[in-house]
Amino acid sequence: MVYLHCLPPSFEPRVSDHMLQIIDMIKQILNNGYAYKIDGDVYFNIDKFPEYGRLSGRKLEDNRAGERVAVDSRKKNPADFALWKSAKEGEPFWESPWGPGRPGWHIECSAMSAAYLGYSFDIHGGGVDLVFPHHENEIAQSCAACNQSNISYWIHNGFVTVDSEKMSKSLGNFFTIRQVIDLHHPLALRLFLMGTHYRSPINYSDVQLESASDRIFYIYQTLHDCENVLSQNDVAIRVDSIPHDIACCVDSFQDIFMSAMSDDLLTPVVLAAMSEPLKTINDLLHTRKGKKQELRIESLTALEKIIRNVLTVLGMMPQSYSEVLQQLREKALKRAKITEDQVLKKIEERTAARRNKEFEKSDAIRKDLAVVGIALMDSADGTTWRPAVPLALQEQQVVAT
Repeated sequence: MVYLHCLPPSFEPRVSDHMLQIIDMIKQILNNGYAYKIDGDVYFNIDKFPEYGRLSGRKLEDNRAGERVAVDSRKKNPADFALWKSAKEGEPFWESPWGPGRPGWHIECSAMSAAYLGYSFDIHGGGVDLVFPHHENEIAQSCAACNQSNISYWIHNGFVTVDSEKMSKSLGNFFTIRQVIDLHHPLALRLFLMGTHYRSPINYSDVQLESASDRIFYIYQTLHDCENVLSQNDVAIRVDSIPHDIACCVDSFQDIFMSAMSDDLLTPVVLAAMSEPLKTINDLLHTRKGKKQELRIESLTALEKIIRNVLTVLGMMPQSYSEVLQQLREKALKRAKITEDQVLKKIEERTAARRNKEFEKSDAIRKDLAVVGIALMDSADGTTWRPAVPLALQEQQVVAT
């Protein structure tokens, strides 16, 4: 999570440390008439809670026994769910007013969130598969314990698919974040994830992650080049010192950022909108017209600042552009199964071939490297390399589209 630039949680509570709070909440629910006891078990009586189903939109008649609802003839309603389960042989258990047992699966979350956040708080998250029954049951039991209970926003993330198939261990297409970031930079993974709205299903594929790696390299290379130019110039910016077209570009990006993030965190819109200020920076840095632009340094400063601010909010601002660029190169070399020394040797061979007018050999060397994701960049200062989407994957993507 640190590698992915996720902020640490303030608390990471364990159920086993909160048995008193769980038992107290169950007592409140019983005292308020929303639950009943049977042979050491305690069940929530959903017939007592008419608003049950308001989150998922399900009706009580949809809850057929045996389908995500345990069959138990002792229940008043087949959809009633356990708040406390009596101990079975060999299971861990805790003492309670109803005998030894353990909490039901849902009560734990309500009790711990109430302990740290109170009965009313802003955001409750989870996967889309938790809407029913888990979050539906949380609402019911929390409101039964305290009628002031309220969550302002329920945030549910979509499923991950792999090459358009649902990710699962049974299909053999299951992998961990550690495996992914062994070959790809964590910030490339973060960019990939933010490229799809969090509520939507997201399709994981090698070409998608390669594209994200390529994009993040472009972003940081642009900002690195900009930083190098700005470090040679010490210019104080005034609002009225920025050209009108640059001010419009900055303001437009800021407006899109604010409106998109305020609209249920539309990160894909923000990332798409970043293209324009990045392109403008590159024009100012590298084109003949851009280098002659009036107030060029002031413009670069303003553009770099707005992109940096947005990247910071998105959790994608590295400590050092040069450091993360080097890490991206190292990951690309690892995926290509080649060393930097080998790449530099290939560049020397290609330079010699071009000098000798052996253009077929020169083109073959460039293509061989492109196939494994190493792009050669020619300039007046010589040839350098940068990571790129492997040519083979690019061709697959073209066929797919």
